[in-house]
Amino acid sequence: MPEAPERHVFVYGTLRRGGRNDINRLAPAPGYVGMGEVRGVLYHLDWYPGLTLGGEEAVTVVGEVYRITPELEAILDGIEQIVPGADSEYFKREVEIAVEGRGITCLVYEINPLHVRDRRPIGHGDWIVFHHG
Repeated sequence: MPEAPERHVFVYGTLRRGGRNDINRLAPAPGYVGMGEVRGVLYHLDWYPGLTLGGEEAVTVVGEVYRITPELEAILDGIEQIVPGADSEYFKREVEIAVEGRGITCLVYEINPLHVRDRRPIGHGDWIVFHHG
């Protein structure tokens, strides 16, 4: 049976190290690759953030990149409450993330723009600094 292609995820909010949903506490354990960044806008929703990719107000959003298994991806989908259709709070995107000078295609959980329509961006791209600052 062929091995599944390696997948990576970019985490920018509660899934980051030390966050409420720290990906490092999940199983099967992810493999840390490095710090990454992408252009987008971070929003404060409640105790967690949402990221929209690109846009006129885009800033450099920082996060962590991990190697993940299909089993861990399914767990992340549950945490992010991914559901079929336009009503999902988050959408899964495949995006190239800059990691220490190289591009890695990563899964990114992007907030549904309808969920941040009336929200103000946090003004920078680091949820941990915002949340703990």
